[in-house]
Amino acid sequence: MPRLTHACLAAGLAVAGALSAPVHAKEADVSNDPYAWLEDVEGQKQLDWVKGVNAKAEAEIAATPAFRKLEADIRAILDSDAKIPGVQKIGDHYYNFWKDKQHERGLWRRTTLAEYRKAQPQWETVLDLDALNKAEGKNWVWHGADCRKPDYTRCLIALSRGGADADETREFDLVNKKFLTDGFYRPEAKGGLGWKDADTVYVYTDFGAGSMTSSGYPRIVKEWKRGTPLDGATVVYEGKPDDMYIAAGHDATKGFERDFVSRTIAFYNDELYLRGKDGTLTKVDAPNSAQKSVQREWLGLELREPWTVGGKTYKAGSFLVARFDDFMAGKREFDVLFEPTDTTSLAGVTLTRHHVVLNIMQDVKNHLSVLTHANGTWSSKQLKVGDLAFGAISASAVDSEESDALWLTVTDYLTPTTLMLADASMPDAKIEPLKTMPAFFDAAGKKIEQHFATSKDGTKVPYFLVRPEGLKYDGSTPTLLYGYGGFEISMTPGYSGGVGKGWLEKGGVYAVANIRGGGEYGPRWHQAALKANRHKAYEDFAAVAQDLITRKITSPKHLGIQGGSNGGLLTGNMLTQYPALFGAVVVQVPLLDMKRYSHLLAGASWMAEYGNPDTADWEFIKTFSPYHLFDAKKDYPPTLFMTSTRDDRVHPGHARKMAAMMLDAGKDVRYYENIEGGHGGAANNAQAAHMSALAYTFLWQQLTK
Repeated sequence: MPRLTHACLAAGLAVAGALSAPVHAKEADVSNDPYAWLEDVEGQKQLDWVKGVNAKAEAEIAATPAFRKLEADIRAILDSDAKIPGVQKIGDHYYNFWKDKQHERGLWRRTTLAEYRKAQPQWETVLDLDALNKAEGKNWVWHGADCRKPDYTRCLIALSRGGADADETREFDLVNKKFLTDGFYRPEAKGGLGWKDADTVYVYTDFGAGSMTSSGYPRIVKEWKRGTPLDGATVVYEGKPDDMYIAAGHDATKGFERDFVSRTIAFYNDELYLRGKDGTLTKVDAPNSAQKSVQREWLGLELREPWTVGGKTYKAGSFLVARFDDFMAGKREFDVLFEPTDTTSLAGVTLTRHHVVLNIMQDVKNHLSVLTHANGTWSSKQLKVGDLAFGAISASAVDSEESDALWLTVTDYLTPTTLMLADASMPDAKIEPLKTMPAFFDAAGKKIEQHFATSKDGTKVPYFLVRPEGLKYDGSTPTLLYGYGGFEISMTPGYSGGVGKGWLEKGGVYAVANIRGGGEYGPRWHQAALKANRHKAYEDFAAVAQDLITRKITSPKHLGIQGGSNGGLLTGNMLTQYPALFGAVVVQVPLLDMKRYSHLLAGASWMAEYGNPDTADWEFIKTFSPYHLFDAKKDYPPTLFMTSTRDDRVHPGHARKMAAMMLDAGKDVRYYENIEGGHGGAANNAQAAHMSALAYTFLWQQLTK
């Protein structure tokens, strides 16, 4: 089901803008912040500071043969030709974006299904990004392609400088495999460009002063005709300055062609409008908090709050469907395809041509159900994927307009990922494995477990544990605990060659905490740690850490933690609030200054998660602002801050300022900032390998002392 909502933003699919703070009516006061100067992202003085602290971190962590070997091992994994090439069906071909040692920035390439089934498919190169960079003297990073239905002769390709969220869009001739000099072109900004028809696009981008939201995203969407100037495009919808993101799109499904406008007010707070041929907008009158999706004749609603409508009350976490045209005509009759329990939640919904596939989690373990509508009722069958005690399953449609084929991926922490091809119309049939990732590390003698820790308020918090079978329960084993806990994003098992090489193969224990704030138990699990209740996510993580210590799996001096983005805020709070629990802390692309966060880059878009620090909310926000919780008189565990200059989503100033403050206080701190990379931290495999090796080497050095 296509979604023109916050779901795209959460997945990072529609997030893009400039390396400067968005304009606010009231800026947070920085007069008493001696490190505010570090917020100037690309100032020479600031970059000189970055280079200086980078050099010190490199000298300590990266100067050993062990580091160089690990970096090379991780690079070899990332560059491996044996990785599974994930594909997207576009017309008659299957497209893949591929990076390896010879193609650092990547190849966009295609093949046929018959070829793809082979161990070594023959690929046709469509666009060589390394060659493009060489020709243009740029450092473009691939951001994806939107290819026009139904002929698939033209695509809109998004390219980012250095991996930032901001990107530009160019029209590409898929037949002749070249960019059009006179085609559609959107200059670099946060936003997007999408097809309406062969000669019309929807454009939402930076149109100049006042056209962006306070979050730094598009506030206006326009319809743009081929051959006309961009500044002459027709306004379709204009949001409010404090909205989050405005966009529009066209559903080209044959027989169900529709246009939609989405107004994202905040995460999990959006409005969806049907745009008529005359340009009029009609609201899809469902709760703002519900995730709305439309495919063919169906409207799907994933509820995040209870909803009373049509004389019935539907539970939060439920998935409802109705016939779209009937709903728009005023009918409020729904079929409930999923209703949560205390242990189950909906992890995903996929529509094929004739079926609805539900991905259901029970205590963070997946199973798939195929639902079929016939004679006015829905029937359900489980899709048998195999025996996965602690694994994760994902499903996506190969071509939802034409077939019931499904891509399935199956993975866990120790078993290389397998890609399979299934048929939703035959859930009992044997599923065809297509590709299996090779083993990138030695998993022999290791096992996966799931445990539950008890948080401060009595809540049972699940976590996964990967350990040696012969583990000595004496508290001496180096253990790495990872977490996120935000935006209803679930931490599910997955195979990682980097974790395997960098940690498990050395004999370390790896744990992943499924704390509140995430989506492991649906909306309620997320909502339990919002705003004034944020502390519950941190109490959950501390409870998991304490459980690892109580079980004598490890001890504080051997327990390290790692997290990025919202997970960097998590580890920043662990550092400042629970320093005695840990022997080393890695804080990646983090939020840390929660007084300033809403004034930096995309920060304003997260106020639904954390609160507004310019209001009375600051009274609770300051209780989880690591930058303000730091106390120079206290002892803190060794810490590594990592970020990216080109991160235009979470401002690198967070990490810079916190590291500088702690360094000036004489604390045991290292800092490393990648000059490229965007919010992901790395723009190519070499950078990714270097960043991973720095983190794992630092942790191993500290936790084995």
